[in-house]
Amino acid sequence: MIAALTVATLTVNAQQKLYLSTFNGTNVEKYDGQTCNVVANRYVFNGWNTVALPFLMTTDELNTIFGNDCRLERLVGVENDGNDIVLNFQDCKAEGLQANTPYLLYYTGDNGTKKIEKETLISNEPSTVTFKTNRGETVTMAGAQTQTKGIGFYGIPAKDNAEVNFRKIDESLNGFLATRCYIQLNSSTATTLKARHLAAGEISGIQTIVKTGEKVEVYNTNGVKVANSTQNLQPGIYVVRGQKVLVK
Repeated sequence: MIAALTVATLTVNAQQKLYLSTFNGTNVEKYDGQTCNVVANRYVFNGWNTVALPFLMTTDELNTIFGNDCRLERLVGVENDGNDIVLNFQDCKAEGLQANTPYLLYYTGDNGTKKIEKETLISNEPSTVTFKTNRGETVTMAGAQTQTKGIGFYGIPAKDNAEVNFRKIDESLNGFLATRCYIQLNSSTATTLKARHLAAGEISGIQTIVKTGEKVEVYNTNGVKVANSTQNLQPGIYVVRGQKVLVK
């Protein structure tokens, strides 16, 4: 009697390997919507950095690679301060890093290269957010998918990254490397871009949730009603329509 031996063929769908250049950039259009094994070596400075990636990272992954003390903030609004423009960045580390979203990343370790390696879904969407001030000036924060140069771009020079200090970058300089972010400003009067850091759930700039002159109930943080409009409020933190608002 001859026993029949059945051999099962095991098919393994090996994921594509994608080496993401964080210097010149990588054309990820052909990988859009695909799951790849991504490898990216990103140089970060002690202090503030910018970052925009074509894939998401969880909070745990951020902590593992950049340390538990790292911070992640996204641009949530802009407002005028005299001739200056204030950029309001809000803590969003608990949400993780979303694909193709420009961020500020605060890193507390030594300057150096951090290796990001994971199996993940790739997205080729534009990395851009745009806001307008109450004077109608347009501020755009965008992620550089390839090494980017341009006139009128603002960025954080590495030597000044102890605080977020956006400076105009001349076209003759190196510009912005891939996976970094830059600011574009459309204004004939603004002279300086300032950054304000908000806690999660905190909002600065009442105009983002209340139209000018609109009647709305304003409460303090103890839940006590203090006003029927947002006009002439003293500096402090208030609750308007269920959201915390910082008034300076």
